[in-house]
Amino acid sequence: MNVYDFTVRSWDGEQVPLSRYRGKVLLIVNTATASVFSYQYGALQELYLEHRGDGLEVLDFPCNQFGTLANGSDDAIHDYCRGRYAIAFPQFARVEVVGEHQIPLYKWLEENSRFAGFRGVMGNFVEKRAAAMDADFRNNSKVKWNFTKFLIDRKGDLAARIEPTAKMSELRQQVEALL
Repeated sequence: MNVYDFTVRSWDGEQVPLSRYRGKVLLIVNTATASVFSYQYGALQELYLEHRGDGLEVLDFPCNQFGTLANGSDDAIHDYCRGRYAIAFPQFARVEVVGEHQIPLYKWLEENSRFAGFRGVMGNFVEKRAAAMDADFRNNSKVKWNFTKFLIDRKGDLAARIEPTAKMSELRQQVEALL
């Protein structure tokens, strides 16, 4: 099984088989418009514009599970992201990335990755919130917060998990290594 085995719903309701992106490097991100990490939309858009011609696709999955920071309809979230950050990469319907209603794609991502730990200035902030939701957060692969990223290679296999507190320069290096 790999990422191409999944179908997801776009922000406007279309069923999208991820096999549509076969042969591309994918960066799958759970986002939230009001997150302290929402500035990363700009960095993701910049990375996307720079490398989409090289085969990069950024796949944006809004999620309201961490601090209820992705409120509003799929249309409202999409309009906000297009207006505020001028995103041009594909955006999907708001999803649940953990818990009882977790979408199958994120179940697969969790099962095939390990929590990489929080770092940097924001590490303590996110760690406190993750611990409040899951006392055993350090020892499982569940998504902990908004802007967790999963890097998929051109064969559809999971290549890396990048936590939201990682530097964007580190993310860039990992993406460019796969391109």
